[in-house]
Amino acid sequence: MHTVELLEQATAIAQSLGFKIRQEWLDGAGGGHCQLGGQKWIFLDLSQDAAEHLDQVLAALAAEPGLAAAVQAHSPELAQLVNRRRAA
Repeated sequence: MHTVELLEQATAIAQSLGFKIRQEWLDGAGGGHCQLGGQKWIFLDLSQDAAEHLDQVLAALAAEPGLAAAVQAHSPELAQLVNRRRAA
């Protein structure tokens, strides 16, 4: 499966777990995740590629309690990436 497809699945999971996703041009400063005003956010830097975006989304999801159940509905490849990140 292509990185862009995995990213789409990961962002869908993030949104289902209550994250808001914002894509902005941050001129290479990178994105990340945080909580603002009680809302969970993932910021993606449009100057970065899909692999970097996927890494940021997976980092945000790593500690989410409902992640295992949400990933089961998606591809085994995404589940493998999530499990690898959680083990690291």
